[in-house]
Amino acid sequence: MDLAFSEEQEAIARLSRDIFTGHVTTDRLKEVEAGPDRFDRALWAELARANMLGVGIAEQHGGIGGGIIEACLVLERAGATVAPVPLWPTLVLGALPLARFGTSEQRAAILPRVASGDAVLTAALQEPNADDPLRPSTIATWEGDAWRLEGQKTSVPAAHIAERVLVPATSDNGAGVFLLETHADGVVAETQHGTDGSILQQLELDGAAVLESDVLVEPGTDHAALGWILDVALTGLCAMQVGLAERALHMTAEYLSTREQFGRPIGAFQAVQQRAADCYIDVEAMRWSTWQAAWRLSEDLPATEEVAIARFWASDGAHRVLAAAQHLHGGIGVDVEYPLHRYTLASKQLEFTLGGAAHHLARLGDLMAEAR
Repeated sequence: MDLAFSEEQEAIARLSRDIFTGHVTTDRLKEVEAGPDRFDRALWAELARANMLGVGIAEQHGGIGGGIIEACLVLERAGATVAPVPLWPTLVLGALPLARFGTSEQRAAILPRVASGDAVLTAALQEPNADDPLRPSTIATWEGDAWRLEGQKTSVPAAHIAERVLVPATSDNGAGVFLLETHADGVVAETQHGTDGSILQQLELDGAAVLESDVLVEPGTDHAALGWILDVALTGLCAMQVGLAERALHMTAEYLSTREQFGRPIGAFQAVQQRAADCYIDVEAMRWSTWQAAWRLSEDLPATEEVAIARFWASDGAHRVLAAAQHLHGGIGVDVEYPLHRYTLASKQLEFTLGGAAHHLARLGDLMAEAR
């Protein structure tokens, strides 16, 4: 395993960091949060101009190439600034699966518009009546000249501004993935809100039609495709959580070095130092488990266990880091005029999306048992 970044990857990390830190300020976040769709279009356009929306997209379609590692580098920096842009749904839920499984016609029609910033994509991976996203309860039925989708999807990120949503569904032949237009007939959207205030949607699919030309993964033809899409999606979330938790820890260290009590900075007290050190260990465990999963996915190696490990650390580790950050800040940590509260809420939303740590440990136990 080689976790050293190439020069091109280092350049992507530096450029994305410069863009996010230069644009995402507290005042700008307040302005976007007061808007109707919580979408910083100016930042989105700036990312497009720098070709950061072309990560994972081939040069022939206007991108800069790369894959999950390059996407995670950008997502990590986005998490560090809690940037209000739909990077994860567009790049990881939409563009990467489309680049891998899409037909030449699908890629040519959609990916250039993603790279230019003109198209937002997403995927509907969660259902209220299904615990396993690899076995969707949404039904796909071939009728006449199109597939008809029946079911319910919940907590779909950025669906209110997306033009396409990837929909996994089950047919008589097995599971498939469909490129559904968000405003197609038979799609009824209901607005939901995440813990961090982000806008999500619940989609009711009542015979929503998908032409054969918009089938991303033909039902029953690629049993591993949906698992790959899910693993990549989860790894992208872990990368965002790494950037977020690291920035919250740095913010806490800065506060501890300046806030004084009993005549000295509170960071000089041993108990405070020990708790901050535990947070540092958590962040590093999150970081390297995430990059291990991303590397294996980039090499087309089995990564189910590694993704489960990364999910555990991103869920459990970040929970401890943000709780410690709040406690070490004291009362100012929950002041909505102080930036830490955004990190706490955003981390909690990522934790909910990733799933609880106990579930990940149980999953790892099952995988170990299966291996024996």
